[in-house]
Amino acid sequence: MESYQAVGPPDGESPDNDRLQVANEEPKRLSREQMFIMVSTASLNFSSMVCYSILGPFFPREAEKKGVSSTIVGFIFGCFALFNFLTSLIMGKYLVQIGAKFMFIAGMFVSGCVTILFGFLDKAPDGPIFIGLCFLVRAMDAIGFAAAATASFSILINAFPQNVATVMGILEIFTGLGLVLGPPIGGFLYQSFGYEIPFIALGSVMLLMMPLNMFILPNYNSIPKKDSFLKLIVLPKVAILCLNIFGLSSSIAFLDPTMSLFVLEKFKLPAGYVGLVFLALALPYSLSSPLLGFLSDKKPRLRKWLLIIGAFLTTLCYIFLGPAPILHIESQLWLFILMLVLNGFALAMTAIPIYPEAINCAYENGFEEGLSLLGLVSGLFGALWALGSFVGPTLGGFLNEKLGFEWSAAIQGGFTLLSVPSWNSSWFRAREDSFIEWNLMGCFFLIASLNLTSFANLRA
Repeated sequence: MESYQAVGPPDGESPDNDRLQVANEEPKRLSREQMFIMVSTASLNFSSMVCYSILGPFFPREAEKKGVSSTIVGFIFGCFALFNFLTSLIMGKYLVQIGAKFMFIAGMFVSGCVTILFGFLDKAPDGPIFIGLCFLVRAMDAIGFAAAATASFSILINAFPQNVATVMGILEIFTGLGLVLGPPIGGFLYQSFGYEIPFIALGSVMLLMMPLNMFILPNYNSIPKKDSFLKLIVLPKVAILCLNIFGLSSSIAFLDPTMSLFVLEKFKLPAGYVGLVFLALALPYSLSSPLLGFLSDKKPRLRKWLLIIGAFLTTLCYIFLGPAPILHIESQLWLFILMLVLNGFALAMTAIPIYPEAINCAYENGFEEGLSLLGLVSGLFGALWALGSFVGPTLGGFLNEKLGFEWSAAIQGGFTLLSVPSWNSSWFRAREDSFIEWNLMGCFFLIASLNLTSFANLRA
């Protein structure tokens, strides 16, 4: 089955305008096949994020017991992203040849198996053997996740051509639930039963979801196209969106090896409560994603503002997360949680509009419709997300060890602004009202920063 984008190439550039009209007349009620696709994607989002996020509350401390430094812990977290980066490009390129359904199911199988294996690593000898096995198992998990995620996004976008952002926003609820439930579940199981049980239990759940997805997920057949990653990434808007994804993922992944240690040492919270702190980031992200997705589809002109404001707000949150020593504000639990809540909302503002913007840009520049292009987009963005997820924990672990959490968080916040110099030239014309808009937005964030600094100093 092949679906078509609601926003295609400009008139005169494609012979498929009749098919695009059919897509525009697609009924609003979900078909049986679309419902099954949403269930499959939701199950993957939830289970994979639970398995991914359980490491945060207790693995850094367990690794320290094995003689692993904070920098190496960061590399272990980042190893997942590095192999995810390499595999996503390959899976995106050959999605049609391999088959979307097979790639989806095989990826879930590999991820479930290696999650269980990770639970037995505490039996390994301390030092290099433990470190080497951690790298090996994380790399295999990354390969499985890249396959499943690339296929999942391609199938989802293909099935919902008119409401990409809305559907992705709804399904991000399950991503958020996975991130929300993973740390507290992992922390509780770790405290109650030890190191092995969290991984064995959650890996088994992922494997049990395989038969359901094999039954309900439809098969897809498509003809491979000649488009390439290089042709896609040289488009200016796509390149800017890639920078957005890189900054977004690096800022999230930075917290994996650093936040739990900071909370344990600074606020003296037990491991079970550390998992609850992660809720402050994931819960607002999952709750705001559907609304922002609906807004992005209904008002496409707002997407650029969602991206810009989200990036600035994310940077502000990371500066106050420590807070940065230059602000001379004492670290307080209420301020830390408030910044995580605002950051979760800001990350949703940045993440949701990216896919529909990239797909529309590709069609406007002559790319052919079909699953092949969607595989390229999913693979490219999956790779950039993985690259940021590698840089975030590796650089974050190093900076945390050398400078402390307060400075490293402030530095990490700057990554979300990487694409700001390009926004003005790509999305805005050189006109007076754009200049006024930028200055007003700058004044708003300056005033917000000063007020927050004053309030925090008063509370201290």
